[in-house]
Amino acid sequence: MDVTETEVRAELARLVLPDGGDLISRDMIRALSIEAGRVRFVIEAPSPEIARQMEPLRQAAEKIVAAVAGVVSVSVALTAHGPAKAAPSLKIGGHPKPQDGPVRPAGVDRILAIGSGKGGVGKSTVSSNLAVALARQGRRVGLLDADIYGPSQPRMMGVSARPESPDGKTIIPLKAHGVTLMSIGLMLPPEKAVVWRGPMLMGALQQMLGQVAWGNLDVLIVDLPPGTGDVAMTLCQKSDLAGAIVVSTPQDVALLDARKALDMFATLKTPVLGLIENMSVFHCPHCGGESHIFGDGGVRREAEALGVPLLASLPIDLETRLAGDGGVPVAVGDGAMAQAYARLAEGLVRDGMA
Repeated sequence: MDVTETEVRAELARLVLPDGGDLISRDMIRALSIEAGRVRFVIEAPSPEIARQMEPLRQAAEKIVAAVAGVVSVSVALTAHGPAKAAPSLKIGGHPKPQDGPVRPAGVDRILAIGSGKGGVGKSTVSSNLAVALARQGRRVGLLDADIYGPSQPRMMGVSARPESPDGKTIIPLKAHGVTLMSIGLMLPPEKAVVWRGPMLMGALQQMLGQVAWGNLDVLIVDLPPGTGDVAMTLCQKSDLAGAIVVSTPQDVALLDARKALDMFATLKTPVLGLIENMSVFHCPHCGGESHIFGDGGVRREAEALGVPLLASLPIDLETRLAGDGGVPVAVGDGAMAQAYARLAEGLVRDGMA
């Protein structure tokens, strides 16, 4: 028998909070998803201080839902939401300020850009999971969501609080799954479209690099928007990039656009550290067969032709999609996909790329 959302919520309503009410009546459950018996959700505390005291409650929620008939697995993340403390004068966007040459935030050892020629190839999914995998390798990792028109990292990383600003200038980033995170999506209402021209995009990127208190990081991963537009060009020209990684599916149409991204990085003299083939193969969970939905080996052949490494071939995977929608990247776990991202992270660390 399939478990339902109503059943899960009914069990969670049994967990009484110390100050009264329960997780449901206090509206603390976010991103609840159920698929094939796998349950994922986020508990959002009213403040970071309260969240630090709620780990026993998170464990209790995981345990009580796991006991529901039909539940195969449970994944529960804990995050915090608090009142915005940003000064009214803090605004994102606007014309960029002049700077002398490429810059790198203080305390950040290297900046690594993750790009793609087109949307829909899983670039943001790769970025979030790679950031988590590197953090699990002991690296100090930051993740900047520079996809300003379509920011997805807040959802994928399970955070929603607005970053604070103690002085109206410095922005305090959030933390999730061992990663320091900043996204334009945290500064605007979720339904609000970013209707900006090039100068405002460049100004926003400059702010998120220069005004965010990133702290000491081994690597700052920048999730670029797809294509070869203003944001990608600005990052390559105005920041001290260690290099770029290009994500593509094996599909010919995707590779056509990936080549444009590769040409952009070459034109702007940004080293390409390697390619990642995403959605390389589908492993059927029922029959065990393999299907190359988007073609076979296209990115590998492109890497060979360019003389750059193929850093990973990642399958198309239901668990990865569910994890991203649920705000708990699949790299947090210990399954096959988590191990694949761990190998990718190990290789980048071993080769001095991250």
